[in-house]
Amino acid sequence: MADDMGYSDLGCYGGDIETPNLDKLAAGGVKFTNFYNTARCWPTRGALLSGYYAQQIHRDALPKLGGGGRGVRQNWARLLPDYLKPYGYRNYHSGKWHIDGKVLAAGFDRSLDMRNQGNFFTAKGNFEDDKPVKPAADESDYYSTIAVVDHAIDCLKEHSDKYADQPFFHYVAFIAPHFPLHALPEDIAKYRDNYLKGWDKVRQERFARLQEMGLLNTSLSALEPEVGPPYAFPDAIKKLGPGEINRPLPWTDLTDEQRRFQATKMAIHAAMVDRMDQEIGRLVEHLKAMGEYENTLILFASDNGASAEIMVRHGGHDPSAPMGSAASYLCLGPGFSSAANTPFRRHKTWVHEGGISTPLIAHWPSGIKARGELRNTPAHVIDIVPTILETVGAEKPAEWEGETIPAAPGKSLVPALAKDVTIDRDYIWWLHEGNRAIRVGNWKLVAAEGDAWELYDLSVDRAESSNLASQNPEKAKQLEALWTKQLEASIELAKKSTK
Repeated sequence: MADDMGYSDLGCYGGDIETPNLDKLAAGGVKFTNFYNTARCWPTRGALLSGYYAQQIHRDALPKLGGGGRGVRQNWARLLPDYLKPYGYRNYHSGKWHIDGKVLAAGFDRSLDMRNQGNFFTAKGNFEDDKPVKPAADESDYYSTIAVVDHAIDCLKEHSDKYADQPFFHYVAFIAPHFPLHALPEDIAKYRDNYLKGWDKVRQERFARLQEMGLLNTSLSALEPEVGPPYAFPDAIKKLGPGEINRPLPWTDLTDEQRRFQATKMAIHAAMVDRMDQEIGRLVEHLKAMGEYENTLILFASDNGASAEIMVRHGGHDPSAPMGSAASYLCLGPGFSSAANTPFRRHKTWVHEGGISTPLIAHWPSGIKARGELRNTPAHVIDIVPTILETVGAEKPAEWEGETIPAAPGKSLVPALAKDVTIDRDYIWWLHEGNRAIRVGNWKLVAAEGDAWELYDLSVDRAESSNLASQNPEKAKQLEALWTKQLEASIELAKKSTK
């Protein structure tokens, strides 16, 4: 799982970043075109590993009930490893956690919990097997994206040595390309001047490639120059200097200093995605060396869209330090976030398509016959648990420690791994910080916090450019009623707490 990566960042999804390893996985498997997350990191991770909407398990807020990044799951809200253990699975975790509770208590046998998300160049603050890591005296060669895969490979080496007769599940959760934008100098150098053409041009070029690939049937969304970061930190703009801007203005309206500053930030973002792909390639090579590559199901997605946030946290920002180094603290911002999310509107935290759309690559040589095909069914991270359980032939228990486990909303995607079929479901639902949406078939009802509902036909308008709410008020009312029904059901399930 990537963190804050846009829909069109990968080469195989129309991007200009070098991602040959993920591109090979896509060419050897299937790509989903309508796959969704929750618009934010912690609700996506809770939904991914539980199969429930995050609001149902206290991992995102509900009216009057609270919940969110510090919410605690009910005892019955188990994570996938607890369902796999009875079938002999060893379970490993490498990278970001951002779920409540300790990792090993959630059913994992080993873990590298990267709690330090403010500096990619040190292990300080991280935990291994739920115990603090002691950083090496010399961390000059440390970079967190590499460290994630170092740990993953170490787990798999131990698995080969001690548990070769058992299957394994491995949750590999990169922090990249989440802010701060930190990357290795040699990776940044590959992209340093690539984005001086500007976000307008990058969006047009990515959209053209998406169309050529046949990925989407839509227009390109218009830039929204009035929409900036979801949270205002005016002091951060001052700290970052005159090169920073917090609106996606036309590229020609920027000063030379702003154009260079913004292009360099996007170059660092690209370098972070590039390095993540390099490390995924290293992990794939180890699976091949183990003899497990052919019979390993690999799934790749992002936890939300690219981020329009601009802030300065942790160690602060030194404007005299090289951009992308440990002493700098940079965020992508709404201009190039709009490019990363091409062709969609908005960004992380919003539940318009730019905030919730992610690539999903599924690769499994011995289990998926398709090679390089598209899968167009709408789907969501809540579907991953039932998909994996069906894939491995595991039955989800009816209760946990004497308490009934409620029915979960996720659907198995196994039929779609074989053919381009539509998975039958009533709807997919979203709520995050007042931003709300529901998708029923190709109809989507969506609203930003405080705004009126908007209605779109996603079969032709994933760009959400033609609001049909006034033309089709009955459809809007029907979807609003369904959205409210799911809200009420989520509240009831969230109340079903362990006594």
